[in-house]
Amino acid sequence: MLGLLCLAGSVLAQEKKAKRPNVIFILSDDHAYQAISAYGSKLAQTPNIDRIANGGAILFNNIVTNSICGPSRAALLTGKYSHLNGYMVNERQFNVNQPVFPEQLQKNGYQTAWIGKMHLGVLPNGFDYLNVLPGQGLYYNPDFINSKNEKVNYTGYVSDIVTQLSTEWLEKRDDSKPFFLVVGHKATHREWLPALEDLGYYDNVTFPVPPTFYDDYADRIAAQKQDMTIDKTMILKTDLKVHVDYDSSKRYNPYRGFTPEQKAAFHEYYENKVSKEFDEKKLEGKALVEWKYQRYMRDYLATARSLDRNIGRLLDYLDQKGLSENTVVIYASDQGFYLGEHGWFDKRFIYEESLKTPFVIRYPGVIKPGTKVNGIVSNVDWAPTVLDLTGTSIPVEIQGQSFAPLLTGQKTELKKGIYYHYYEYPQPHNVAPHFGIRTGQYTLVRFYGPDQAWELYDIKKDPQNLKNLYGSKGYERITAALKKQLKDEIVHYKDDEALKIFEGTSTAGK
Repeated sequence: MLGLLCLAGSVLAQEKKAKRPNVIFILSDDHAYQAISAYGSKLAQTPNIDRIANGGAILFNNIVTNSICGPSRAALLTGKYSHLNGYMVNERQFNVNQPVFPEQLQKNGYQTAWIGKMHLGVLPNGFDYLNVLPGQGLYYNPDFINSKNEKVNYTGYVSDIVTQLSTEWLEKRDDSKPFFLVVGHKATHREWLPALEDLGYYDNVTFPVPPTFYDDYADRIAAQKQDMTIDKTMILKTDLKVHVDYDSSKRYNPYRGFTPEQKAAFHEYYENKVSKEFDEKKLEGKALVEWKYQRYMRDYLATARSLDRNIGRLLDYLDQKGLSENTVVIYASDQGFYLGEHGWFDKRFIYEESLKTPFVIRYPGVIKPGTKVNGIVSNVDWAPTVLDLTGTSIPVEIQGQSFAPLLTGQKTELKKGIYYHYYEYPQPHNVAPHFGIRTGQYTLVRFYGPDQAWELYDIKKDPQNLKNLYGSKGYERITAALKKQLKDEIVHYKDDEALKIFEGTSTAGK
């Protein structure tokens, strides 16, 4: 009988795959796994992200290949590393004359759409419908650019608007065809402007200062020279809204289009409460930096609250329309983010908090609820996984590989490591360019540019990446093996510039 049940379950899974499931890929911005309760976070509750995780699978080692916003989205679209898709740093134009995986879905009969933040400087091919924020977009009363390259302004809060536009598209779609929809959220990107209803939500919470908050960056020259600390880099007026000039004539003013109601609510909270508290306390030194940390966390998590609420609205819509059973729902962020670890905000480094990004996926009847995946995957694997789950052919030029077998409990050969390469330097945060490999136990990284350095971490013993073991006695064989593995990955992924630096033949590495 058990054998018959297993066979029936297998047949059901195959039948559901044959139906070509719909796919909704919810992609947020800078949302740290440390802020998601499904990942064990005590900082905040995220009940709707947890709905996806509990109803399917949660990935604990989902790693990005270049921890920065635009390049991460380019990796999603192409299934390729930055050096091959051409989008290595932010604020460039994505090369539209290259294949993107939604084109494969279109060939397989899918309707495709991207709504919300895209941040690629241009409208790519492969989508039947586009309605995206220009650049970073605004939290309040944002402009959107549609498929006709027309700019339309919407009044309201961006997370609510993205959800509204997404459900409107779902209502109007051709329901005789399956769909693929990317829901691109701006939250939780800097400057962390919460929705009006979430202002002050965490004001009665005092967040524990991370154990690494006062990291001295010993033996880590790139970490010593970065410019992304809460202490020195985070700006009181623009980031923490202390004495904001709502009517500033500066080119970028996120408050310029505020309605009177919005401006009044922000003024009441940030001027009459937050700024007043700041003035009265007259803080300096350690007290000041820890006050900044608390304000950062309160705004960041309040902004994330609206993100989770809107994910719930979208999930409720799928339930109400009878779409949940045959729709793959994915939630991921474009990369990880620092919530005070090492004294930082932002991302960029190969270190764990910015390297790992959340990824939860639900596919009723195919992915067993409560599935936990510890195998290593990366964001160049996202595209081939979606293609695999939809029964769509995977182009040979895609560098990633499907991890669908990991989601369905099948035996499969696990990746032994993920290759990483970060480029954007010196602005905006003075993080030195670097490449490296992250395996199940170790991270080996090579920094280059004005300073050259190797770093090695045992992430099982040192998950916070504090102790650089490179050159330490007893690690010679491990280091040699990891260097060989790193070089093999560089060659495999055709990163010619990294190979020159590795071999010492490039001026960029001197």
